[in-house]
Amino acid sequence: MINALVGGAGAPLLLLHGAPQTHFIWHRVVERLARDFTVIATDLRGYGDSDKPPGRPDHANYSKRTMALDQVEVMQLLGFDRFGVVGHDRGGRVGHRMALDHPERVSRLVTLDIAPTLAMYEQTSMEFARAYFHWFFLIQPSPLPERLIGSDPDVYLKSVLGGRSAGLTPFTEPALAEYARCLRDPASIHAMCEDYRAAAGVDLEHDRADRAAGRLIECDTLALWGAEGVVARCFRPLAEWRRVARRVSGAALACGHYIPEEAPEALLADLMAFFPKEYA
Repeated sequence: MINALVGGAGAPLLLLHGAPQTHFIWHRVVERLARDFTVIATDLRGYGDSDKPPGRPDHANYSKRTMALDQVEVMQLLGFDRFGVVGHDRGGRVGHRMALDHPERVSRLVTLDIAPTLAMYEQTSMEFARAYFHWFFLIQPSPLPERLIGSDPDVYLKSVLGGRSAGLTPFTEPALAEYARCLRDPASIHAMCEDYRAAAGVDLEHDRADRAAGRLIECDTLALWGAEGVVARCFRPLAEWRRVARRVSGAALACGHYIPEEAPEALLADLMAFFPKEYA
């Protein structure tokens, strides 16, 4: 079961969150988007109030391929065969895979503050590893990270969210409470670890197969990132997206990693320009 919030009217727009968060990240933009679009904001597999199956030895049931298929099936159940996708953080990686595996479904793709997973792992530097320590901590074999986070999930949550350029300032009390509620579930902690374990394993296999076959994202793609974030410091996000997608535009926004909560007005302006009311 994938939890989804649906509202508005118009062309369908699927919003995908990142970690360690839920669909609540869109609370500052969803009302405006719903004036022009049918907005579907979901919790990814393993997050929020969606199902959290135990991970498999190869972590494939948390691969971005599997998580993308979840979302395609949700959209089909809602009657949408073709739709736009906006993905922040982990949601952007799911959107990336969805656009490759289901090109007939994704009309336009927006990624928020990420470079492609393969590029980020292949270009890991000391600066990146220090800033994104969780990428290397969460992939350790179970149950080590699960037990350490589970001993005080609130501390982990505030450390990760507050450790970026803006600290905890962008997050409202209701948002923090919602993220904490979900992360206190041991199944959520395990699922989050499995998501990252898949990213460091099976997801890289899928990405390398695409690169070897010359497969590219075919839909129009918009890459946005925070000028004050780690992705901007450690990578060239627009150049990296142009290596994996055929038609890409993009820019840095005056914020850090958590774009929907740090810079909602700037994000809305770019989304409204990229998604005409009848874009599909």
